[in-house]
Amino acid sequence: MLKVAKFGGSSMADAKQFEKVRDIVRADPARRVIVVSAAGKRDADDHKLTDLLYLCHAHLQYGVSCESVFQMICERYIAIRDACGLSVDIEAELDVLRQQLRSGISEEELVSRGEYFSALLMADYLGYSFLDAELWVRFRFDGTIDKEASYAALQRLAEGRSVVIPGFYGVTPDGKIRTFSRGGSDITGALAAAALDADVYENWTDVSGFLMADPKIVQDPRPIERITYAELRELSYIGAQVLHEGTVSPVREKNIPLNIRNTNQPDHPGTMIRERFDEPELADENLITGIAGRKDFSVITITKNGMSSQAGVLRQILEVLERYGINVDYLPSGIDTVSLVVSAQKVTPCLYPMLGDLQKELKPDSIHVTDNMAIVAAVGRKMAYKPGTSGRIFAKLGENGINIRMITQGPEELNIIVGVDGSDFERAIRVLYDSFVK
Repeated sequence: MLKVAKFGGSSMADAKQFEKVRDIVRADPARRVIVVSAAGKRDADDHKLTDLLYLCHAHLQYGVSCESVFQMICERYIAIRDACGLSVDIEAELDVLRQQLRSGISEEELVSRGEYFSALLMADYLGYSFLDAELWVRFRFDGTIDKEASYAALQRLAEGRSVVIPGFYGVTPDGKIRTFSRGGSDITGALAAAALDADVYENWTDVSGFLMADPKIVQDPRPIERITYAELRELSYIGAQVLHEGTVSPVREKNIPLNIRNTNQPDHPGTMIRERFDEPELADENLITGIAGRKDFSVITITKNGMSSQAGVLRQILEVLERYGINVDYLPSGIDTVSLVVSAQKVTPCLYPMLGDLQKELKPDSIHVTDNMAIVAAVGRKMAYKPGTSGRIFAKLGENGINIRMITQGPEELNIIVGVDGSDFERAIRVLYDSFVK
C-alpha cells in the first residue's frame, strides 16, 4: 500500500509541529511520499514564510533593503533545525538565496524557497530522501501541467524510495521555476498521488475535514465524514471553502480517495472523499451532505411573448453576455421568460450598455433587474432517492418567513438551490441546517 501525505503550512510552523508530522508518518509505513508547504503561522500574530518571501521581492522591486525581513526567514528555519537536532547546513542554503537576492531572482523562484527549505529539513528529520519538485513537476509555457511527462519523471525518481517533496512549484521547459497559485502544495500532492497510483492521498491541515455548514453562520456544525467528488464540486462552486479544483482533478481522474486530516488531532478520521460510496441504507439524518451559499447576485429577467417557439433566442442572450465577459451562474426559465443569475460585482460596471444590447438585439417585451439576491444550496447524493425533500426545504423556509425568489435543481439531483433576499441569507442556511441536520 502507498499513501501520499501532504502537510500544510500550519503543520510545518515550528519544531513542535515537525514532531507531530514525524509521529504521523512513523505511525503508518505506507506514508512513503511526503509533500510539504512552507512554514506557516505559529499563532495569529505570526507571519507565513511565503508572505515574508513575497515581501522580500516587493522590497527589491522598490529598491528597498529586505535584509530585516530576510533575517526573520533565516531565524525561523534555523530555529526549527536546531530544535529538531538536525544536521542540515541551512545557513549555506540561506546564503545562496541571499546572494541571489543581490544578483537578481524571479519572484516565483524566490517564493518557492519556503517549500524548498521545509522539505530539506523534513527529509533529514524523517530520514527520507529529498526530492526536488523541479526534477519532475513539468509546466508548459502556457502554465498548464504536462501530466504525462511529470508522472513519468516521478515514477522513475521515486521508485523504491521514501521521499520528501517540496510543494508549490515546478519548472518550465526552459528550466525556470514556476509556481502554482497560493495553496499550490495541495496540487503538488495530488499530482504525486496520481503519478504513483497511490491508494490514498492524505491532505493534513489544521482542521478535521470539512464541515456541513459555515461555522461563522452555524454554531458548531457537524463534520462531513464522507463526500463524493461530485458533491465536493457542487459545494465548492456554491461558495464552500473547500479544495482548489487543481487539487481534486488529478486524484479524481485516477479514482484515488482523498482524505482530509488534522495534524493536531491525528486520531480523527477527518473527511474521506471518493468517486462513490456503497450505501444501501438511506438514513434520514444523512440526507444532506452540506449546505452552502453565496451573496451578491443580480438577476436579469427577460420576458418576450413566444420566446419558447423562437429558435436561437438563448444563444443571442448568451452571446451578448459573452461580449461583456459575464458568466451565467444559473439560468432558470419559463415559457416566455428567462432569468440570468450573475455576479453583481462583475455585471454592475457594464450593466446598462449590456441591457441596451439585449434590448436592441432581442426586442423583448421587458427586462427587469433584481439586485441583492443570495443563493443557498442543499447538497447531498441521497436526496435523489428521498421523496419530498424539496417540499420539506420550501416548507421550512416558508415557516420561518423566508421568501423564495428562485428555485433550481440540477438534473443529477445532487442539489436543490433556492434564491433568497440577501438579508435572509444567513438565516436561510441556519433554518436548513436545523431542519435537516440537528
